[in-house]
Amino acid sequence: MTMTSTSVEQIAPINREEASVLAATENQRAVDLVRSLGPEDWPKPTDCPAWDVRAMTSHVLGGMEAFASLPQFIHQMRAGKKAAGDGPFIDGMTAVQVRERAHLGTDQLIDRLVEVAPRSARARARVPSALRRTTMKEEVAGVTETWRLGYLLDVILTRDVWMHRVDITRATGRELVLTPGHDGRIVADVVAEWARRHGQPFTLTLEGPAGGTFTKKGGGEQITIDAVEFCRILSGRGAGSGLLAQEVPF
Repeated sequence: MTMTSTSVEQIAPINREEASVLAATENQRAVDLVRSLGPEDWPKPTDCPAWDVRAMTSHVLGGMEAFASLPQFIHQMRAGKKAAGDGPFIDGMTAVQVRERAHLGTDQLIDRLVEVAPRSARARARVPSALRRTTMKEEVAGVTETWRLGYLLDVILTRDVWMHRVDITRATGRELVLTPGHDGRIVADVVAEWARRHGQPFTLTLEGPAGGTFTKKGGGEQITIDAVEFCRILSGRGAGSGLLAQEVPF
């Protein structure tokens, strides 16, 4: 059987309307996963060495709350900058998110996540276009990049929740719910960005429900790998060689 392939140039960027749907779906899947956890799951270590499942859930909750409330966003920005010191700002902000929710019981974490998940997705979609065009500095693989706020709102925040859903399922043995329409779209967008960043020809076959076959210019590296593992490697959670050494922000 001949498998159809997609040229990365044909992968359209995620627009604002589509981003809103992806964010709402991903936030709800995170809620569903956390609701399924038992008492034995919360202290389990994750692929982020500093965080167990509970701390990771606190970070996810904190991120959603930051973008659902302007006062909370301002607070986390200020506190995160102070906590970061001379280090990366994002590390300070996530540390604040975890620390300020450490007193919550797991039922409280779940209740707050249930309440804020849809509200956060809606709030991100409502950010005005003029504000979305403002820029910010972020570090990727040791290189400082300039991002538009719209890229953070529409792409990175959804990728972040998606990857932490992967982390929690790996830590707890829960099922990772994957569908072509949702997860496949997120992964395809990652592939397109990865291709732009390294600029080399390739044929990439991603296995699993979120996968597909992608090409750029013909020839080059021939890569076959599970779609989720591909994203884990690009996020820095696994080791990659050749073109798989090219990081992509999550």
